[in-house]
Amino acid sequence: MQSEYSLSDVLERMYENQLALEAALMELTLHVEAHGHADVGNNVRGALETIGENSGHIKQGLARLSKLP
Repeated sequence: MQSEYSLSDVLERMYENQLALEAALMELTLHVEAHGHADVGNNVRGALETIGENSGHIKQGLARLSKLP
């Protein structure tokens, strides 16, 4: 049985936190943009793009880790 504090479990939870933060940032971005701060929205969208790009790599790494003995 896998420990709840195994490396793969901890990394999976960190990945889930990243997705949750990404969603929260997008909600805040939409709110900020709706109140006339497109420049701030653009800055945050740049950061969100990086998060999105990295999430694919993280997910692939987690899939590989889960296959290890």
